[in-house]
Amino acid sequence: MRSFQVFAAMSSDDAIRMLRTLADKMPAMFDQAVAAASAAMKTRPVYLKRQPFEKRAVAVRRALSRFSANVVADELLAVYFLECRRELLTEWLDLVGLEHEDGTLADDEPASPADDALAKAIAAYRAKDDDADREILLHAFAAQQAIDWPVLDAAFDGGG
Repeated sequence: MRSFQVFAAMSSDDAIRMLRTLADKMPAMFDQAVAAASAAMKTRPVYLKRQPFEKRAVAVRRALSRFSANVVADELLAVYFLECRRELLTEWLDLVGLEHEDGTLADDEPASPADDALAKAIAAYRAKDDDADREILLHAFAAQQAIDWPVLDAAFDGGG
């Protein structure tokens, strides 16, 4: 899965919630996402900015669901989890035993934990609470180019 596919699989409600948080905490990044959506829609950004927030968010999610928007989708997911939901990111990184500094990995290409340990970490992370961002984070983490962890990829088979 790639970052654009994370957005394609995301529900409209999750996208609206995520983008509202991003707009509140990181307005410049949200504006970049709106600009990308405007370009994809072949319309001026001012048109989209005048729309109700929910309509803007749906347009942004739709635009970021395209292969051509993968770079922006990568950046938006990274900013969202590093700046808006860092506690979820650091919890995950600690659970799988990856060295990091406030969510930024120490190793550019981290090795996968042992299969059993990773499967247990995924189950524990998912079971903690019903925060929809947990599943989005797992998908976003797996979507990174440097992450080639078959056990994590398999966790999504069957709708995981």
